[in-house]
Amino acid sequence: MAIVESNVHWGRPEVGRIGTGALVLAGSSGRIDTGRVDMLAARGVTAMGLRWFGGDGLPAVPVEVPLEYFTEAIDLIASECDRLVLMGLSYGAEAALLTATIDQRLAGVVAIQPTDVAWEGQARNDDDPHLSKWTLQGRPVPFVPMDRTWQLPPTGKPAFVDFYERSREVAGPDIVAAAEIPVTQIPGQVLLVAGGDDKVWASLPQAKRIAARREDAGLPTTIVCDERAGHPVVLPGEALPDLDRPYQVGGDDGAPQRLGGAAWPHIAHLLDIAA
Repeated sequence: MAIVESNVHWGRPEVGRIGTGALVLAGSSGRIDTGRVDMLAARGVTAMGLRWFGGDGLPAVPVEVPLEYFTEAIDLIASECDRLVLMGLSYGAEAALLTATIDQRLAGVVAIQPTDVAWEGQARNDDDPHLSKWTLQGRPVPFVPMDRTWQLPPTGKPAFVDFYERSREVAGPDIVAAAEIPVTQIPGQVLLVAGGDDKVWASLPQAKRIAARREDAGLPTTIVCDERAGHPVVLPGEALPDLDRPYQVGGDDGAPQRLGGAAWPHIAHLLDIAA
């Protein structure tokens, strides 16, 4: 897949500097995170927001997305910056961690509401084949398939964390182990931001599994967590997103800003800018 202009939003500092460049990846919304890109640019970071499905020339849904698409974006940022960081949220964190295992140029990764495994791509119908969300060199990345026997609750908003945890259980330890993101192949810093009340997927337990594997390998990893936070995270200077969604996200009042505020000094340090 080629990167086209309509799938990119650049944010560049008003005063040019050859410093840190960041690739910013949103999650299952399929949007470009323009607000985050603009916030980073205002603080001196050259940032690129990249749409990776649902746009021109891209898969309509997150399925079989080539990881090379992200390394191509990093190539573009590297032409302007001498230090590179990947920042992703949810599905975007999954992409960021996987990409960091194959691109050794990165100084670090910020994985917000991360996963420790690669998951199945989105299926349109229950009888569709199980396909990976990602490919590498034309081959599917090993993944945990979603349990298609799981049913939405008869009333109320679903908590998809139950769907993911059930799928992990049904898949079994061998498939889950094969789908683990090889985070020990990421040489740079890894910063994990997770909410303990995430109702979308189990961000905090997943972050802890990533950190444990990297700790065993003697690699630097930081977890910033808030036990009362859900899936949304708002960094200082960002607008609060619409939290009225057709599914549960978790978290108490003020949780997105609280977790984002706790994470920001660590993110700024990784970006090599003032907090």
